[in-house]
Amino acid sequence: MPKPNATTQGNRCTTLLVWLVMIACALLIIAVIITGIVVVAIYMIYRPKMPYIEVADAHLNTLDYDQSGLLDTEMTLTIVAENDNFKVHASFSDASFNLRFHGIKIAELRAAPFDVPKNSSFPLYYRVPSSTIPLDEAGMETMDMALKQGIVPFSLDGQARTRWKVGIFVPVGFWTHLSCELRFFWPNGTVVNPLDCSSKSH
Repeated sequence: MPKPNATTQGNRCTTLLVWLVMIACALLIIAVIITGIVVVAIYMIYRPKMPYIEVADAHLNTLDYDQSGLLDTEMTLTIVAENDNFKVHASFSDASFNLRFHGIKIAELRAAPFDVPKNSSFPLYYRVPSSTIPLDEAGMETMDMALKQGIVPFSLDGQARTRWKVGIFVPVGFWTHLSCELRFFWPNGTVVNPLDCSSKSH
């Protein structure tokens, strides 16, 4: 019986290698399909929603301003962390917000890490006194115009890190960002409604 030559043996090795690669690719495709089905099933069960933050209430308690451009304010703010997920709780950390007038930071607000139960909310109450802030010429003009019109605008910006777990997967985390304008009637200090100040995506 003739012995197989080197070419024949090489062809057999190549054929075996091709079959192994095809089997590996088929197994990989099956694993991807199964993973996709599991992800879709978990999404349909949990319907995950990204937690967010919003300003629920605000009041301008004090506004002292003189013609030299020195500004003192005191404001009360209620910022609420919302978790609309029905099956998982969420955690918030690194929460930090800046209160500004005409781009000038007059106060910084922070919060320690906290958890929000499923389908619930967690309020953060702030009483915000500012240091005496010297306004530049443009800021003084803005304040003069605001007082004449009876509506004083402030801006609030900030962010918080959110983290929650969906099903069997590792916890996922995102930053949620807040940026809006708060407008107050003066001298009574009530906020102009509607108060549309939320990090929720619309």
